[in-house]
Amino acid sequence: MKPRKVENPPNPWASHHVEWLGRPPEIDLVVYEEKARSILSENKSPDLPFRYGLNPYRGCFHGCIYCYARPTHQYLDFGAGSDFERRIVVKTNAAARLKARLDSPGWEPETIVFSGVTDCYQPLEASYQITRQCLEVCASRRNPVGFVTKGALIRRDVDRLGEMAEWNGVRVFISIPFADDEAGWAIEPQASAISQRFKTLRILADAGVDVGVSLAPLIPGLNDSDIPRILERAAEAGASRAFMTLLRLPKPVDQIFEQRLRRVYPERADRVLSALEELRGGARNDSRFGRRMVGQGPRWQMMAQLFRQCCDRLGISTEREKDLCRDHFRRHGQLDLGFSC
Repeated sequence: MKPRKVENPPNPWASHHVEWLGRPPEIDLVVYEEKARSILSENKSPDLPFRYGLNPYRGCFHGCIYCYARPTHQYLDFGAGSDFERRIVVKTNAAARLKARLDSPGWEPETIVFSGVTDCYQPLEASYQITRQCLEVCASRRNPVGFVTKGALIRRDVDRLGEMAEWNGVRVFISIPFADDEAGWAIEPQASAISQRFKTLRILADAGVDVGVSLAPLIPGLNDSDIPRILERAAEAGASRAFMTLLRLPKPVDQIFEQRLRRVYPERADRVLSALEELRGGARNDSRFGRRMVGQGPRWQMMAQLFRQCCDRLGISTEREKDLCRDHFRRHGQLDLGFSC
């Protein structure tokens, strides 16, 4: 069933979270709603350190020009370019589907990661609160969760995240691939300001949440020199772990990225693309498992060494995985036996 267009969608910028959402849009936003048949996607890629992902939305308003998820919009007969960031699909029954899955006899407690594809804290979340509803489901069943997000809106849910942190039930990575607001907006035009993301790290850390910083993607010749500054600011804000991922550009993302790059950084575009192809062995993408996240050659080794040395100096762990507690899990109606982790 095709998603249903919403004729009068809610306005996220009319909420109480405008400061966190970034700048009001200069583009038309079209909202669709759908009833999802399932809400958890099972990941079998050895490149990713989690098994189950949950994506409340299709498409992403943040409009990051490098986003590897853009081609998924083509399955909806939408485009991977402006459609991906202007035509957003909301899975309105996500929480109900999640309840059914977690309460089913076959579910074994496992960390659920929000979001493996599009950002679960993009602006429409301020109105729809689908992510909040799903977080409440996981919290009530004591099922551990993980987050990777650019959205400062996650601060809205610091109360529930802090409670889950008390029993080691949550980890959060804030994606910060640039060191300042202007550089971030050039490549991630509608995402939360970089400065807001560092503030978000501090707020979550102060609430007891185990937080980390994601330097993803690393774009050679554009943000690799930002590695020390990002990690230093993240450490000051309370980040305890970090990981980085090399940019990859599957088609048609490579075309979208190059067009925007040449518009905002015309004097650097050729060097950036040439450096990426060098790190990718002559291409801009690598679909092979185990090669998607990393590069090759002396330049990549220097970048990886800089990252590791900075993390070591700042006391930041480079272990992305963290064992979250599953001993508290209870299906609906079960009693909490009070296990500790």
